[in-house]
Amino acid sequence: MNEAAPRSTRLSVLIPFAIVTLIWGSTWIVIRDQLSVVPPSWSVTYRFTVAGVTMLAWALLRGEKLGMDARGVRFAVLLGLAQFVLNFNFVYRAEQHITSGVVAVVYALLLVPNAVLARIFLGQRMGRQLIVGSAIAMAGVALLFVHEARLSPVGPQAAMLGIGIALAGVLCASVANVMQATNTAKAYPMATMLGWAMLSGAAIDAAFALATVGAPVFDARPSYAGGILYLGVLGSAVTFSIYFQLIRAIGPAKAAYTSVLIPVIAMLFSTLFEGYRWSVLAAGGAVLVVAGLVVALKARRPNR
Repeated sequence: MNEAAPRSTRLSVLIPFAIVTLIWGSTWIVIRDQLSVVPPSWSVTYRFTVAGVTMLAWALLRGEKLGMDARGVRFAVLLGLAQFVLNFNFVYRAEQHITSGVVAVVYALLLVPNAVLARIFLGQRMGRQLIVGSAIAMAGVALLFVHEARLSPVGPQAAMLGIGIALAGVLCASVANVMQATNTAKAYPMATMLGWAMLSGAAIDAAFALATVGAPVFDARPSYAGGILYLGVLGSAVTFSIYFQLIRAIGPAKAAYTSVLIPVIAMLFSTLFEGYRWSVLAAGGAVLVVAGLVVALKARRPNR
């Protein structure tokens, strides 16, 4: 008798994977357009204000209670701080130094800290194939680091700074991912928890922006307002609710496999709209990243 297929290969998982991958693959180029006039902290504030209101409205439509006890409020604030404050402030600032496609490639390595933190805090074992695939992927990112350092118009130091900022964002995102797999997160309705996490994150973002860059700034361009709506509704409310549900269902490491194709889509957008220049080094690095993550993906039970 054949062994049942892994849960991660079922349509109930693959279809949400595809939705998250396609939407998030396109958000990197939209973020880039947000950086022309408005300070990053204010753009992040607007994005998650829209996202939080959208999530709470969805919770009301589903008949979920919007109130939470003290433990839920604390968890939502901490989740908002890790995911919607630190992570995204790092993302927006990284794109001030390197192209959106390369930032997306760095975020492909989310699989690695997700697997490590899941092992430490959730007791999920890392399979050998996952470790091998992650090592291959890190070698690919190293090639992309070298490519960016050589060709960046702002110089090697600025390029490496951008990559370092992106890596800091990856670690913050990973902390939030593992938080979503805990019993505390599962004790509350998804939409309610996410809505308050997003709004608390937006409030912290606003306080930080006010303290560091001054009064709110808004870009009058239609593309900026449209970008805020796209990032807030589709790029945040829709995708995070799907992605965090995947984390609760199959664990942080497997859920991070969505990052396999996101860099490919993002770098395609970067090539079309930002004039990203491919070289043998960059192409080789991208291939290694994708190949390494696919090796990990093919493991039957990489993280149990």
